[in-house]
Amino acid sequence: MLALMRRRADALSPADVLRRYRSDRFVAPYALSFADLRAAEDRLLAALPASFSVVGLAPVVPLGTCSVVAAVDQNNVLSTVRGTEVAADPTNALALEAAVRRADVAARTDAAARADAGARAGDVVRLAGVQRVVRAQRFEGTGRFAHFTLFGAVTAGRDRGSLAFEREAFEEHLAFLREACGDVEVRVSVVDPRFEALRGGLVVDPSRGAGYYQGLCFKVFLHGEEIGDGGFVDWTQRLLGNRKERLLISGVGVDRFAAVAGVGELPGGD
Repeated sequence: MLALMRRRADALSPADVLRRYRSDRFVAPYALSFADLRAAEDRLLAALPASFSVVGLAPVVPLGTCSVVAAVDQNNVLSTVRGTEVAADPTNALALEAAVRRADVAARTDAAARADAGARAGDVVRLAGVQRVVRAQRFEGTGRFAHFTLFGAVTAGRDRGSLAFEREAFEEHLAFLREACGDVEVRVSVVDPRFEALRGGLVVDPSRGAGYYQGLCFKVFLHGEEIGDGGFVDWTQRLLGNRKERLLISGVGVDRFAAVAGVGELPGGD
């Protein structure tokens, strides 16, 4: 495949490259101003609690990161010939990093300490990042492009019983999303009846069921437009082969957030 790509590239002229640049939706610059996009990114990152570590994510991830771990159709990501794929969602890469860090925690901690609920609570891994991603499917509407910036956050830990980890992580994610995005509406889908206690007074969203998310998931709306979503997934359970692992992910489409809110309307903006 590498030899084939070299032969194809050798056959191109500069005019061919320019022609492709003009027509290929994957390579066109994004329509939003850089200043608006940066303001939205800064707002999201500034709202993170100090307990989160911001990770500088690579533009590619291992082949199968989306389809094997997150059960997303491989046709929806841009695969490469070097055993990788172009990043399609920062939460996928953050989940891989969280799994590595959770495994390191387990290796450093003896069995007696891990059995203590307090010790397990202190082993929580909180990560966030901002990444320009590519999606192969076509999108239409405000702030929707073939490539776009996503803010992602994950909280990984161990089951502490009585949904204690889940409640703490869910409340923390909702708090910083509201801090960052302002007067948003959060709609919740309860996939597992046990998670009904976490919903509180949040509006029920009947459009989403089991599949990608487990237990509970949510969507975030600003001015009636969906700008983000999140929920509990089993990715670290499967990555680490441990059913006690727990993971909450959330994300915001930064381009969509900036387009819907308008930089002048961003919370804390000028």
